[in-house]
Amino acid sequence: MAIAAPSSSADDVAAYPVRHTGLLITAIMGASIIQFLDATIAHVAIPHMQTSLGASFDSVVWVLTSFIIATAVATPITGWAAERIGSRNLMLLAVGGFIIASMLCGAATNLAEMVVFRILQGITAAFIGPVGQTIMLDVTPPSKHARAMSLWGMSVMLGPIFGPMLGGWLTENLNWRWVFYVNLPIGIPTFIILWWLLPSRPRTKRPLDGFGFITLALGLAMLQLMLDRGQHKDWFESPEIVIEFIIAISLLWIFAVHTLTAKNPLFDRALILDRNFQIVLGYMIVMGVVMIGLSALLPPLLQNIYGYPVYESGLLTAPRGMGVLAAMIINSQLVGRIDLRWPIGIGYMIGAWSLWMMTGWSTGTGEKEIILAGLVQGLGMGLTFMPVQMIAFANLPMRFRTDGSSLMNLMRNVGGSLGISLITTILARNMQTSHADLSQHVTPYNIPGVDLSATAERLGSAGEAGLRVVDGMIQREAAMIAYLGDFKLMAILTMLAVPLALLLKAPKGMPRFSSD
Repeated sequence: MAIAAPSSSADDVAAYPVRHTGLLITAIMGASIIQFLDATIAHVAIPHMQTSLGASFDSVVWVLTSFIIATAVATPITGWAAERIGSRNLMLLAVGGFIIASMLCGAATNLAEMVVFRILQGITAAFIGPVGQTIMLDVTPPSKHARAMSLWGMSVMLGPIFGPMLGGWLTENLNWRWVFYVNLPIGIPTFIILWWLLPSRPRTKRPLDGFGFITLALGLAMLQLMLDRGQHKDWFESPEIVIEFIIAISLLWIFAVHTLTAKNPLFDRALILDRNFQIVLGYMIVMGVVMIGLSALLPPLLQNIYGYPVYESGLLTAPRGMGVLAAMIINSQLVGRIDLRWPIGIGYMIGAWSLWMMTGWSTGTGEKEIILAGLVQGLGMGLTFMPVQMIAFANLPMRFRTDGSSLMNLMRNVGGSLGISLITTILARNMQTSHADLSQHVTPYNIPGVDLSATAERLGSAGEAGLRVVDGMIQREAAMIAYLGDFKLMAILTMLAVPLALLLKAPKGMPRFSSD
């Protein structure tokens, strides 16, 4: 397949032309938005679910874990399922199943029901993203692939950004159940339009690599379980985490060897061994760490350190979305005029710069600095998304689209899980270290003429309250220092991804570096 501009108008024809292309693309974006939204929207409602469902804190986190694991396990077979039952049937089953699962989640009366329904929601969500991206490319001519990827990219990147804000507003003003019911007003019209307009690729009798799928699915499940429970179990101090790590690494290694040696592997070796595609998978991991990781990191920072309400903290993260929208518009104008590796490298540099800006925050940072950093960050990461997608598929046959999309979605989700685990672990440990460092300086020798312990003892309960206030101030400063450490780590990781752009091959028929 060639994503470059066609050489003649005769070549500029969609693989599967449809009527009302714009309406169909709108429906696909609607399905993608609710799917990506649900990856983050439920986080803010967890405390309310815990009370309503009568669950403990340890058990209620399975509302999140079950969705993540189910999505990871189901994603790899998207390409096979699309070829066996047809891309149209798979998309309709996925969207319809997701709507039904959302209704059931909203109506759940206990934790067991909620976990089962979230598993169903995760399985159906796994298919929506890859098939939706494939359809966007199939129904648009090559000259409009850049615009199609920009539109799809908006749904991918805006979901995690606006999820916490929408979830917080719904939970505060309506009920936590509306975190799931909100999918219905978007999902039902979307399903109707898809039923009406959606085309289907021809079915094939592609065999399922059962051994490959089982090893990959179990390996991913163990990896996701380890990442989700690691911080709570104190990581490798826990036998459970050690066992999950050994099983995950062993199974993923077996899958890798099997893929390189099997006659009919789960993923075609021509796809896996393509250099551009390998590098893009690396970019997807970095994007997941930064975008999804920050979506989990910023709301508690804004609420607990700066004292913003849930909804207002969501509004302060919204400029990231505006930056993404601006970047998508810029990219759509650049395609065909410059080497696509330029916006990728520059975008990651801008993203790293925005994160470095955040390392200068303090407990007194104002709204303007928060908004500016978010706007710059959205611009940087938005610049990278569409060129990365196009370069991934530019020199690959059209038959690899669904498998390629599923792998890219999978790597972004794994990156997100890795990012959340990494930043929460570093945050917790740095917070403890910083609290200890700051506390040792609050002594009679640092405050001349004042013995805090003796003064508090003389004042009785008022003195104890005063000590708690001092400890709270120390805790706030320690937490701020820990957040800055996370921002610095993500800035360095993002900057390290910049040179990868030089290893990419420019798509055929498109501008490239003069040295190529």
